[in-house]
Amino acid sequence: MRFLFVHGTGVRRERHDRLFALVRGRLTARFPEARVDSCYWGDRFGATLGAGGRSVPGLRPAAGAAPDAVDEETAEWALLLADPLCELRVLAEAGWADGGPDPDGPGGGDDDAFAMPGVQPAGVRVLALLAGLPPAPPHPGDELGALLHGTGLAAGFPAALTGAADSAEAARAADRATGEPQARELATALARAVTAGALAAAGADADCTGAERDRLVELLTTRLGGDARVPGARAAAVLGRLAMRVTTQPLLNAWRGSLTVGATPALGDILRYQARGHDLREFLHARIAAAPGPTVLIGHSLGGIALVDLLALAAARGEAVPGTELLVTVGSQAPFLYELGALTALEPGAKLPYGFPRWLNVYDRQDVLSYLAGPVFPGDPRITDHEIGSRQPFPACHSAYWKQDSLYERIEQAVAEAEIG
Repeated sequence: MRFLFVHGTGVRRERHDRLFALVRGRLTARFPEARVDSCYWGDRFGATLGAGGRSVPGLRPAAGAAPDAVDEETAEWALLLADPLCELRVLAEAGWADGGPDPDGPGGGDDDAFAMPGVQPAGVRVLALLAGLPPAPPHPGDELGALLHGTGLAAGFPAALTGAADSAEAARAADRATGEPQARELATALARAVTAGALAAAGADADCTGAERDRLVELLTTRLGGDARVPGARAAAVLGRLAMRVTTQPLLNAWRGSLTVGATPALGDILRYQARGHDLREFLHARIAAAPGPTVLIGHSLGGIALVDLLALAAARGEAVPGTELLVTVGSQAPFLYELGALTALEPGAKLPYGFPRWLNVYDRQDVLSYLAGPVFPGDPRITDHEIGSRQPFPACHSAYWKQDSLYERIEQAVAEAEIG
């Protein structure tokens, strides 16, 4: 009996050798008489950037270049989309330097000890104006309404408006905005919160440019008695720096080149296989047929996809791959590609052909690159799904299978069930 290990996407020689040494040692301990081979394909069939990455914007950014103002603005809005009330939260907690007494000092808290009886803070008036805006988007004949309908934000506007107006953050910030300058800044923050809430609700269905977004903020701010031409200084000063640190967009902009180059082996191998997988399948077929006797194929990730394609195509032609008795896929995307109609060998809904071997599919529910095979081929007795829990998050769980004793125990069980000698 022979085991043939087929590695997954992004693996190159050094990584392969370490991984295969681990797999070979574990299999040999359970099957001392078996031959354990590997089919290394990364250098020959893996992806590389043929033009040195010239297609990637920002691959070689200018050394010492200052942060781009557009990047900073984009980062701020990324933070607002994740948490539309974040600027209001800053104003609610930090207030303004000249906005009244220290809330933790004498006479502090929500009440100004020196305020005139019956006189509301200016911010409360702004919040009342927000609460008085129509909950339904204005008629398209109105500029605000036309903009909301034209950008796909109309559906999410009422909830965004209510969410900002009724929030504890807005009430607290309004109480602290005692003067007109603070009230104008609060108006801007409220307008940005409502706009961000509507954008977040629309998600990918929003058809909104940066200019249209800014115009929405300006129109809303004007209706709240503020001026949106200058972003709120207090909240922006705090969150602008934070946004550049914690949101993904600045990192993607700054590191796009290095991230693309680094991701090329992993993502590129998959894309290359989808376009030119025939050569890899021919290579695998030759390696499988090179040694006589029963063979257990073990495919990780993309290796599992290629093996499913190879075995299904061969079986459909009536030319089952010689010696193949058992297929083991580990952390494989083959079932998902089948559902998408992107698996080379099978159309969606087609059954596995006669002559396809037994299939043990191993997955970890934390591994977002692993999928169930049984449910997409219902009633096929050749398929068994087996769950393994490494207690590791993704992406560590995608490689953690190989140190789990339960994996090799289940392979040993499958070999016995298939009566492979």
